[in-house]
Amino acid sequence: MDRRSFIKRAGAAGTGAAASVTLAAPAVAQEMPSIKWRLTSGYPKLLDTIYGSAVIFAESVRAATDGKFDIQVHPAGEIAGALEGLEAVRDGTVEMASTASNYFWETDPAFAFGTGVPFGLNQRMMNAWLYEGDGLELLNKFYSKFGIIGFPTGNTGAQMGGWFRREINSLDDLRGLKFRIGGFGGRIIEKIGVEPRNLPAEEIYKALETGKIDAAEFVGPYDDEKLGLNRVAKYYYYPGWWEGGVALMNLINLEKWDALPKSYQAAIRSASALANSVMTARYDTLNPPTLNALIQYGTVLRPYSHDIMTACFNAAEETYAEISAENADFKTLHDSYMGYRRDAYLWFQMSEYAQDAFLMLQQRAGRL
Repeated sequence: MDRRSFIKRAGAAGTGAAASVTLAAPAVAQEMPSIKWRLTSGYPKLLDTIYGSAVIFAESVRAATDGKFDIQVHPAGEIAGALEGLEAVRDGTVEMASTASNYFWETDPAFAFGTGVPFGLNQRMMNAWLYEGDGLELLNKFYSKFGIIGFPTGNTGAQMGGWFRREINSLDDLRGLKFRIGGFGGRIIEKIGVEPRNLPAEEIYKALETGKIDAAEFVGPYDDEKLGLNRVAKYYYYPGWWEGGVALMNLINLEKWDALPKSYQAAIRSASALANSVMTARYDTLNPPTLNALIQYGTVLRPYSHDIMTACFNAAEETYAEISAENADFKTLHDSYMGYRRDAYLWFQMSEYAQDAFLMLQQRAGRL
């Protein structure tokens, strides 16, 4: 074949290839329809970490679908209240919500396992149980009874134990206090004589300032400082034992989910996982300097005493047994979750904990 014949045949082949692409375009377009969804967050825009995970998620879905799948994020209160995400998704007001599943524990206590329960899994363990254990499968089997499906979309990591106007040195100091606490932890702490109040983020400061509540927990240094809680309470306690590693969920209307193209479902899964990873990284970056700043401005750090921690642990175990005896879904999730906790802590005490404990001693000695 001479050079001229080769070029001629190559040109013809190129024209055919271009034609095949042109013919295929309508089929591709049918596979990628333009879809618009609305997402209600359980948090205000002020909280750029926990609200921001929904923004990261939506932007990732948009990029993965060349803008065809557009999910608009709305802060708490714009469409649905902070504690109304489940209802808004179930009745079709919105297609999805980015929120803490345990906000809805009063609907069914089993919802708590989608976020974390008292003396439960830390952030790494929660991810392991959800992704590689049977956690997410069991949760979605439970969620389906409410017409929803869920995917992890963020984790705050360990949280602080709340802001108090005065020191809390014993169980007696806690009894009778009105304490803002989110989710399932309120049921546990009620057993030791505390009066729980489940308030959305935007209401906590005013309630604490006016004396409507005596103490409040939310997340940790970065978010708590943004809410101004350090300005109305001096003592900052730890740890937030009611949720070891707080997972957020993208809760999606199941009918809407089933109607999506498979590629869009894959985009949601991937974008949720990205947001899940980024949120923890942001908190782990932002909390240390914020905590240092809080201390410099007069915040006093205090650990919960051993008797308080033990009493709360015992109350949690008692509560789990009570609910498991009457709620099959709760028992199924509890047995899986706590079974993994037992095995995971056997491993972690010989791995992360051993090294972390040594390095913490070096930090206290000024060697880091």
